Amino acid sequence: QVQLVESGGGLVQPVGSLRLSCSVSGIIFRTNAMDWFRQAPGRQRELVATISSGGSTNYAESVKGRFTISRDNANNMALLQMNSLQPEDTAVYYCRLATVLYTYWGQGTQVTVSS
Repeated sequence: QVQLVESGGGLVQPVGSLRLSCSVSGIIFRTNAMDWFRQAPGRQRELVATISSGGSTNYAESVKGRFTISRDNANNMALLQMNSLQPEDTAVYYCRLATVLYTYWGQGTQVTVSS
């Protein structure tokens, strides 16, 4: 079955950095776009970044210039490099793979930005 497993979350001080990873199995990875979402307490889940199968990227305005999404097709992984983190970036981060028929989510990884 298809599995998405996130890792790399944790506690970081403001202006620090983290790199999240999403390992994908059970599906042909290289032909699918990948997304990163986040959900803060009491708020709706929001799209953070997208990378197409060809490597084109899009970002939410709130993370442009600070976050970078990339993909490693050889290892079936999507990555999210997060720099200049701020307390408002605190959330559970999820990766998502959506095909024409199905949508798959990881279990999420907590990112907490606090001094």
